[in-house]
Amino acid sequence: MAFEAKCLPTAIGSLPHTGVDHATRVIFKNFLELPFWPQMPNASFRENMYVQFIEGLPGVVVDEENEKVYFDTSQDIASALEKLYEAYLVGDLERFALNKGSARGLYAFLDVLETGSTPEIQAVKGQITGPISLGLAVTDENRRPSLYNDVIRDATIKFLSMNIKWQESVLRAARPEAQTLIFIDEPYLVSYGSAYISLSRDDAIGYLDELISSAESPVGIHCCGNTDWSILTDTKVDIISFDSYDYAQSLALYADQIEEFLDRGGILAWGAVPSGLPTPDQVENETVDGLVRKLEDSMELLVEKRIDKEILVHQALITPSCGTAAMTQENAELAFAYTRAVSDSMRERYFKISD
Repeated sequence: MAFEAKCLPTAIGSLPHTGVDHATRVIFKNFLELPFWPQMPNASFRENMYVQFIEGLPGVVVDEENEKVYFDTSQDIASALEKLYEAYLVGDLERFALNKGSARGLYAFLDVLETGSTPEIQAVKGQITGPISLGLAVTDENRRPSLYNDVIRDATIKFLSMNIKWQESVLRAARPEAQTLIFIDEPYLVSYGSAYISLSRDDAIGYLDELISSAESPVGIHCCGNTDWSILTDTKVDIISFDSYDYAQSLALYADQIEEFLDRGGILAWGAVPSGLPTPDQVENETVDGLVRKLEDSMELLVEKRIDKEILVHQALITPSCGTAAMTQENAELAFAYTRAVSDSMRERYFKISD
């Protein structure tokens, strides 16, 4: 992977903003070297992370009035599935494009990339909800998770895989000289191993690897809580995005696996600035200096396990701990400003790069 992270700042995807122009300006203000397109679930139910990426899948019902999305398995979807698989096999990317009404942030982001004078951009980031979280969050009409329906699960994974390819194509067309990155958001991985989820380790890795293998770009997986991190290190993923603000000690328990991941060129995206749930206002109690010290302490947990500090900082991104949609706009923008400032501090300290 040729992309050099070197503590560049970026973020997860969701914002609390409802105005697309405002959201886009905030992103380019704080994350100019590695911007991402904004998801705005507070603007529309169709931009909810569990709705945005499955519109167009056979059997999906989106009830905007009641804010519900589910698969209706009582429908005869055989013909629609056949057409879906035909499009998949011939590589018809437009069949898997995000709807402009469901991803206004993406299309506004593409406009800026194509027309803006932004030579500082090194990489551009897209994102997608992962198959495990989608499959557990979106049920059928009987409230059975769609992950446990073999036909729907396979169609969903194929659908998501092609959307990744489509996102790569439009991001690359808008900014061909920049590296494209795709992040898979998997919040439900925090429940892996619990009595409430029936999912084998091999299946979890297999579902994720099918998406990762569909991409030409480096791929990240974001999990905003605690999980069995060895599942992610055992996939083909290039970037592991985690909440280092709250869960650095959890990750350090898997130091051997993390070392192997770093040895193969993997990148850790350190969620060093608190955002999202359960305390969306926590960022108000922080300072940049305090966050930098906390990040350094988090990295030290791995250094104590004999992982080279130079490798850690070279193969690091700096992010908020999670998406910011649950925050106020003011706090989300504060979290972004702090993320930028922590990145600047780390880059000045280790790479002599400053604004």
